Amino acid sequence: MGRIIVTEFVSLDGVMEAPGGEPGYRHTAWTTLVPYVPEFGAFKLGEVLEADAHLLGRVTYESFAGAWPHRDDPDGFANRMNSMKKYVVTSTLTFLKWKNSHIVAGDIPAELAKLRDAEGDLLVAGSRTLVHTLYEHDLVDEYRLMVFPVILGSGRRLFPDDVEHKRTLELVDLKQFSNGVTVHTLRPTS
Repeated sequence: MGRIIVTEFVSLDGVMEAPGGEPGYRHTAWTTLVPYVPEFGAFKLGEVLEADAHLLGRVTYESFAGAWPHRDDPDGFANRMNSMKKYVVTSTLTFLKWKNSHIVAGDIPAELAKLRDAEGDLLVAGSRTLVHTLYEHDLVDEYRLMVFPVILGSGRRLFPDDVEHKRTLELVDLKQFSNGVTVHTLRPTS
């Protein structure tokens, strides 16, 4: 049985919106306020090399599909992003042009549970609406929150504001990079 692993860039105040420069957002490219360090890149590469597939929402898929197919690095991140399977939860797209991309539709919670069992570890990046659905249906097996030492004050947050039930998580790993970014790896408690 695989896992659904949510991996996100998050500001200190919980914002995950537009970390990489997506146009049209007030705080776009906020991750660039913190200097890039090679160990951070190595961590992200390790994540995609270890995962069996990506699980994405439509908005993140369209952003990634607009960027990654045009990049090439034979032994690196772009090559892995382009070659790995991608499952896209969408109610509007009917055709996916990015190599190895497949639509997930129907009863989304049931389909995602089956997909996790069939495919192995599914890595979810971005995809806020999808993350909310996964959270609501208790389908997240692990969170990897890359917390940046930045306070934005506004923006869309990773977790829904109107959750009905409190949830507790267990910290299973903590990494700190030399630029102050920390990676909190958490799993739901039973």
